[in-house]
Amino acid sequence: MGAAARRATTVTAVAGAAWLTRRALRRRIARSPLWPLPALEHPVSGYSPRRALRARVVSRTEPAEGVLRLDLESGELPAWTPGAHIDVTLPSGLVRQYSLCGDPADAGRYTIAVRLVEDGRGGSREAHALLAEGAELELRPPRNRFALLPAPSYVFVAGGIGITPILPMLRAATTAGARWTLLYGGRSRASMPFLDELAAYGERVTVVPEDEAGRPDLGVLAGVPAGTLVYCCGPEPLMAAVTAAAPPGVEVRLERFAPGPAAAPGGEAPFTVTLARSGRTVEVPADGTTLAAVLRELPNTPYSCGQGFCGTCRHTVLAGEVDHRDDLLTDGERETSMLLCVSRARGEHLTLDL
Repeated sequence: MGAAARRATTVTAVAGAAWLTRRALRRRIARSPLWPLPALEHPVSGYSPRRALRARVVSRTEPAEGVLRLDLESGELPAWTPGAHIDVTLPSGLVRQYSLCGDPADAGRYTIAVRLVEDGRGGSREAHALLAEGAELELRPPRNRFALLPAPSYVFVAGGIGITPILPMLRAATTAGARWTLLYGGRSRASMPFLDELAAYGERVTVVPEDEAGRPDLGVLAGVPAGTLVYCCGPEPLMAAVTAAAPPGVEVRLERFAPGPAAAPGGEAPFTVTLARSGRTVEVPADGTTLAAVLRELPNTPYSCGQGFCGTCRHTVLAGEVDHRDDLLTDGERETSMLLCVSRARGEHLTLDL
């Protein structure tokens, strides 16, 4: 075979291989329009799923009626600060958020507590039934939107299982030499976890079981001096009452794992959403959510609570004005992103980096 013939054969072979490669790539993209982006170690848009952590349940106890305490250990657990919470993937695949209530100085160990909610969405029942010592769990690294800010004095108010994010704050405030008091309410002493641990703080802690003393008297907030920070975690009515009782000049910081008043899904007008990277446009009806519309086209889009307080479905907004209906994002975060499960377009159209 002459040189010209060999060159022609080589060119034909290379062209054929390139054609086969392009055809395979087109088929792969047709099956998954975002490929290969989901495989990137650091996603370029949307809310990063963050790398998964593995931990083992090393201790299971019941510090109160209907409350499960789990101690988790692993050599890869990141450091955390008071007020942080983690996402826990339960054996069924449900993802739930739990405040870390142990000691941040205890490297390699996380502690969470789970209140059994019989009429809830099933996560607490599963945790109580299946998470025994030795169980392996998948976690996501801590997030903290309830951080303890420096202050000369604090008032902490907790209701029931809302004591969990407050516990590490008490230790930190004590170490910092700050003045603080805790008002801790619950249905009964038997249902209120960590009372033994709180007893060590003496008169700074006021325990108010409802079956003994009624509801906590929030009138004590009226005399709180300006500059004091109030931290509250508990049922929505308690947090609303604390916010209303705080005097001017006193900042109230809240932590919730249930939707607040602003987190009402649905809306009064339909709109469209363009998914910029996948080249699709979806319709969001007046009685539907942005998340539901996106999931119809991109079913692997991550989400968890569906009610605007966990942040899993946060994604970048490229164009359009958002009607934010969550209690989670900061003002800065709202300039560039939204939570798909509850927030909507303020006009007729949004463009998302999806």
